[in-house]
Amino acid sequence: MFTLLTNARVFAPEDLGKQSVLLYGDKIVCIENAPPALPFPVTTVDCNGKWLVPGFIDQHVHLIGGGGEAGFASRTPACSLTRLIAAGITTVVGVLGTDGISRSPKDLYANVQALNLEGIRAFMHTGSYELPTRTITGYVRDDIAFIPAILGVKIAIADHRGSFPTTQELLRLVSDIRVAALLAGKKGLLHIHLGSLAQGFDTLNALCEAGLPVHHLSPTHVARTAPLFEQAIAFARRGGTIDVTSGGSRYAPQEDAIVHALESGVAAQNITISSDGNGSVPRFNASGVVEELSAAPVDGNLRLLPRLIDAGIPVEQALAMFTSNVADSLGISGGRIAVGERADFCVLNDDLTLHQTFAAGQLMFDAGECLVRGNFE
Repeated sequence: MFTLLTNARVFAPEDLGKQSVLLYGDKIVCIENAPPALPFPVTTVDCNGKWLVPGFIDQHVHLIGGGGEAGFASRTPACSLTRLIAAGITTVVGVLGTDGISRSPKDLYANVQALNLEGIRAFMHTGSYELPTRTITGYVRDDIAFIPAILGVKIAIADHRGSFPTTQELLRLVSDIRVAALLAGKKGLLHIHLGSLAQGFDTLNALCEAGLPVHHLSPTHVARTAPLFEQAIAFARRGGTIDVTSGGSRYAPQEDAIVHALESGVAAQNITISSDGNGSVPRFNASGVVEELSAAPVDGNLRLLPRLIDAGIPVEQALAMFTSNVADSLGISGGRIAVGERADFCVLNDDLTLHQTFAAGQLMFDAGECLVRGNFE
């Protein structure tokens, strides 16, 4: 029941130096410079030469698959538990994508609940790309108010696959999100897939100017094009949080875009990173026909971390973009190593590859091997 991780350099995500971290069940109960003397049996894990960091929180993963832009055979498959834990993901938010026809929020909810039973923490957004929003209960307000796993609503704007909602329609939608979130004690988010069309952030800025609190808006894929990213920088400088995609949808290497945002005055805590894992990454020609189709890697965040640090971003800031910043943006606990927090960790080698994943205090991935698997894997 007790687990002691010793001799690790702990980033919480702030640098705590070398520490020993004691777990009881799924919680952190003690963090000390030296291993405590314990009068009871304990499992000790020696992390000498390694970093102990919060488990990654990925707020944009296509858990039941994405795609479909090139026919039914182009739909990406569902994501397994082992792919998530091998990517250091201990908390995940599932989303739907282009295909809100053959896939549904009910299917996504079932997958989210399965992952919660299998040991990691999972949430979701209702809806997909279109308006009217597809829901589980029939109403956005009821989905958010009565289903704990639902944090907000997914939609697409500035994208030729979206429904081109008006500002007034989005005002009503965010109003529904806000009222339901107030009742349920949630933050309440409109999670926005941003495409590459010229209008970009125009509608989001209009929502803010109409008086809606900026913290309800969660735009992602913001580094898709250079003009879009400049709009994203302006949005973040007014207090919004912007989400950079690690697995695709980029005009330049993600680390270069993030350095540019920081140099342009964006506060580091206003930047989050998600993978778009398992989502399709289609390339359309000038006639709107798919010429190439791939799937974003689930481990995109893990791959990006060392590149951010090599680009000169301080370790604490870089890690926060995958952990504490994301938790704050979603309005959930986690993303930090602190007494009382759930024991979700990644143990990283000195080259920042993944050595171990702990979820709720359970060792799930160790030295390249998944120790826990989902049913039917």
